[in-house]
Amino acid sequence: MPLPGEFHELAKRVNNWGRWGADDEIGTLNLITDTVVRTAAATVTTGRRVPLALPLQQDGVQTGVIPGRVNPLHTMVAINVELFGPGTVATSDDTVTMGLQAGTHWDGLCHVSHGGKLYNGRPADSITARGRAAFSGIEKAGHIASRGVLLDVARARGVDRLQDGHAVTPEDLEAAEELAGVTVGSGDIVLVRTGQIQRYLTGDKQAYAYPSPGLSIRTPEWFHARDVAAVANDTLTFEIFPPEIEDLWLPVHALDLVEMGMPQGQNWNLEVLSEACAEERRYAFLLVAMPEPFVGGVGTPVSPVAIF
Repeated sequence: MPLPGEFHELAKRVNNWGRWGADDEIGTLNLITDTVVRTAAATVTTGRRVPLALPLQQDGVQTGVIPGRVNPLHTMVAINVELFGPGTVATSDDTVTMGLQAGTHWDGLCHVSHGGKLYNGRPADSITARGRAAFSGIEKAGHIASRGVLLDVARARGVDRLQDGHAVTPEDLEAAEELAGVTVGSGDIVLVRTGQIQRYLTGDKQAYAYPSPGLSIRTPEWFHARDVAAVANDTLTFEIFPPEIEDLWLPVHALDLVEMGMPQGQNWNLEVLSEACAEERRYAFLLVAMPEPFVGGVGTPVSPVAIF
């Protein structure tokens, strides 16, 4: 089914192709300037650190619905081996096989395409089995550290977790912004809490996956207007699932990644962060969320940390 006119109109309004030049491969991460990082670092006053990643384990969030996106398979390949002879120092080694987007992760700009195009008009067929992503591979993202802002939509609506199928709207984001007492600005990394990850944390990964609250198709325009550098949330699919417009699958992915060139993250555990922000009475902090530099990767595991 072709993408509807409504999608194409939104795409025109958020499109950033050429904004940072024809050769640009990092999109809105260009907005994280040295000045932005200095401002973010100035938010650190107590040194309190809050990790936001889920544990990497075989019983992870993946259910098998997405082919090949396997939970981590962790294997020991050496246990207390005395490599240099009896009585010498012994070493243990392990290996892991996993989908790069199996757990807490960033989606790279080349993760999705539409109309045969990736971000900045690059051809989608530039991604190949042998060469991987020729453009906008996740290694190009480099360092991701900026001011993080938690928009705690669930708390702003007075609930622990948004209802299944709740589409997070710009109005929801603004209500959470008001709760936070902070204005989202250029170069910020926005974390949107729905509370959905509670489903997984309490052992029900099927309910965590589907049905799920998530970002509405109306939100990319809000992020574009604020010049947000990246967005992450606490759901499997990032956007509302099933979609709010029948048969229009992953439109927010396409608008964020392809049109805007804005990285997005999924499966971030924002529960402890929500409590920390309420206790600290502030919702802005230094966020360090470095991608693993897999050359040609379309996504990457990440272990983000919020620092107060």
